[in-house]
Amino acid sequence: MLIFVILIIVSFVIYFYNKTKQFRTRTVLPIRKKWYAARASMALGSFVTFFGINQLFVFQSTLTYIISSIFIVLGLALVYYNYKASKHYHAFLEEEADLNP
Repeated sequence: MLIFVILIIVSFVIYFYNKTKQFRTRTVLPIRKKWYAARASMALGSFVTFFGINQLFVFQSTLTYIISSIFIVLGLALVYYNYKASKHYHAFLEEEADLNP
Protein backbone atom coordinates (compact mmCIF):
# COMPACT_ATOMS: atom_id res chain seq x y z
CA MET A 1 0.00 0.00 0.00
CA LEU A 2 1.17 3.48 -0.81
CA ILE A 3 0.66 4.91 2.67
CA PHE A 4 3.06 2.38 4.20
CA VAL A 5 5.69 3.13 1.53
CA ILE A 6 5.41 6.83 2.37
CA LEU A 7 5.67 6.08 6.11
CA ILE A 8 8.72 3.88 5.48
CA ILE A 9 10.44 6.67 3.55
CA VAL A 10 9.54 9.33 6.13
CA SER A 11 10.75 7.21 9.05
CA PHE A 12 14.04 6.53 7.25
CA VAL A 13 14.52 10.26 6.59
CA ILE A 14 13.86 11.01 10.27
CA TYR A 15 16.33 8.28 11.24
CA PHE A 16 18.99 9.70 8.92
CA TYR A 17 18.37 13.26 10.19
CA ASN A 18 18.70 12.29 13.87
CA LYS A 19 21.74 10.10 13.26
CA THR A 20 23.43 12.99 11.43
CA LYS A 21 22.59 15.35 14.29
CA GLN A 22 24.01 12.80 16.74
CA PHE A 23 27.35 12.67 14.93
CA ARG A 24 27.56 16.42 14.41
CA THR A 25 26.85 17.33 18.03
CA ARG A 26 29.87 18.50 19.98
CA THR A 27 31.50 15.93 22.21
CA VAL A 28 31.00 18.09 25.31
CA LEU A 29 27.26 17.38 25.14
CA PRO A 30 26.90 13.65 25.89
CA ILE A 31 23.22 13.82 26.92
CA ARG A 32 22.25 15.51 23.65
CA LYS A 33 24.09 12.77 21.72
CA LYS A 34 22.20 10.09 23.65
CA TRP A 35 18.92 11.93 23.06
CA TYR A 36 19.54 12.04 19.30
CA ALA A 37 20.56 8.37 19.35
CA ALA A 38 17.33 7.41 21.14
CA ARG A 39 15.25 9.42 18.66
CA ALA A 40 17.10 7.83 15.74
CA SER A 41 16.51 4.35 17.14
CA MET A 42 12.85 5.20 17.61
CA ALA A 43 12.62 6.16 13.94
CA LEU A 44 14.45 2.95 13.00
CA GLY A 45 11.92 0.97 15.01
CA SER A 46 9.05 2.64 13.18
CA PHE A 47 10.81 1.87 9.88
CA VAL A 48 11.02 -1.83 10.78
CA THR A 49 7.39 -1.86 11.96
CA PHE A 50 6.05 -0.20 8.80
CA PHE A 51 8.19 -2.48 6.66
CA GLY A 52 6.72 -5.53 8.38
CA ILE A 53 3.17 -4.25 7.94
CA ASN A 54 3.82 -3.45 4.28
CA GLN A 55 5.09 -6.97 3.63
CA LEU A 56 1.82 -8.38 4.95
CA PHE A 57 0.02 -6.67 2.06
CA VAL A 58 2.60 -7.45 -0.62
CA PHE A 59 3.13 -11.17 -0.06
CA GLN A 60 0.51 -13.66 1.16
CA SER A 61 2.30 -16.69 2.58
CA THR A 62 2.80 -18.31 5.95
CA LEU A 63 6.49 -17.50 6.01
CA THR A 64 5.71 -13.84 5.32
CA TYR A 65 3.29 -13.74 8.25
CA ILE A 66 5.90 -15.20 10.59
CA ILE A 67 8.72 -12.89 9.51
CA SER A 68 6.45 -9.83 9.39
CA SER A 69 5.19 -10.51 12.89
CA ILE A 70 8.79 -10.68 14.11
CA PHE A 71 9.54 -7.35 12.38
CA ILE A 72 6.44 -5.73 13.86
CA VAL A 73 7.11 -6.92 17.41
CA LEU A 74 10.81 -5.98 17.22
CA GLY A 75 9.99 -2.56 15.74
CA LEU A 76 7.37 -1.79 18.37
CA ALA A 77 9.78 -2.85 21.11
CA LEU A 78 12.43 -0.49 19.69
CA VAL A 79 9.93 2.37 19.53
CA TYR A 80 8.72 1.77 23.09
CA TYR A 81 12.16 1.40 24.68
CA ASN A 82 13.69 4.37 22.87
CA TYR A 83 10.65 6.57 23.52
CA LYS A 84 11.21 6.04 27.23
CA ALA A 85 14.95 6.71 26.82
CA SER A 86 14.28 9.85 24.79
CA LYS A 87 11.87 11.11 27.42
CA HIS A 88 14.45 10.41 30.14
CA TYR A 89 17.26 12.25 28.34
CA HIS A 90 14.99 15.16 27.38
CA ALA A 91 14.65 16.06 31.05
CA PHE A 92 18.40 16.71 31.27
CA LEU A 93 18.86 18.68 28.01
CA GLU A 94 18.15 22.10 29.49
CA GLU A 95 20.39 21.42 32.49
CA GLU A 96 23.22 20.33 30.21
CA ALA A 97 22.79 23.41 28.03
CA ASP A 98 23.10 25.64 31.11
CA LEU A 99 26.31 23.91 32.19
CA ASN A 100 27.98 24.04 28.73
CA PRO A 101 27.58 27.44 27.03
